[in-house]
Amino acid sequence: MKAGNLVAVSDLHVAYAENRRFVEGFRPENENDWLIIAGDVGERVADIEWALSLLASRFAQVIWAPGNHELWTPKGDPVQLRGDSRYRYLVEMCRRLGIRTPEDPYLVWDGPGGPVTIAPLFVLYDYSFRVPGVNTKEESLALAYETGVVCTDELLLHPDPYPSREEWCWARVEETERRLDACDPDVPLVLVNHYPLVRQPTRVLRYPKFAQWCGTELTADWHVKYRTAVAVYGHLHIPRTTYYDGVRFEEVSLGYPREWRERGTVPRPARQVLVAHELTP
Repeated sequence: MKAGNLVAVSDLHVAYAENRRFVEGFRPENENDWLIIAGDVGERVADIEWALSLLASRFAQVIWAPGNHELWTPKGDPVQLRGDSRYRYLVEMCRRLGIRTPEDPYLVWDGPGGPVTIAPLFVLYDYSFRVPGVNTKEESLALAYETGVVCTDELLLHPDPYPSREEWCWARVEETERRLDACDPDVPLVLVNHYPLVRQPTRVLRYPKFAQWCGTELTADWHVKYRTAVAVYGHLHIPRTTYYDGVRFEEVSLGYPREWRERGTVPRPARQVLVAHELTP
């Protein structure tokens, strides 16, 4: 039986008809492939379930980490859960579909490039990627509002029951570090998070003020603190490979149709995460 591949994609945004057609035609190369989805499948629960159910039926294993769009509470969505309750609802949906989430035991990939432990993360952001030259979240947000560069999260991503998004983020960081500390240090990690774990990838954003919705400084050393083979992320809609402290980072976004059309007439397939015989730190 042919060995499978470990592949990853994010930011499918299936509310767009073109992206939905991409998901409808998206299939593994062989029946043993595993798929990592690094968030932003869609906004409405029905769309998220449709896409995840379809992909779970095709890939041997799907692993999901949430993005900000899944956590929105759109007015037109029949499921009006907010904040942590919405996240837990999606976790239970994934479990029914056989999909692993940040709340489940981490799986070990033993295929080409392995063994590695695949750790889907959910740590949000805390506005610490703030605009240069300011000292507080309030100052950074004020500059964003002045220029009209404001993430829709400010309207639709509710932190309930936490007082703020940053406090939800801090709680998630603490819980995630506890779990990562318990991982076998002899087995390299594939860290999967919707947001980049380090700030450097945000330096190329067309609108730099958007960086404050793109991660937290609290994860800046995770790729070296924990033995990391590769860090997978999305959110920026700038698919590329970069290296920080010798660790490979893969941005795996599909993105909005207008974005992937700039890269070609057909959206690219998922990116291979590991290569056989690749050296890990």
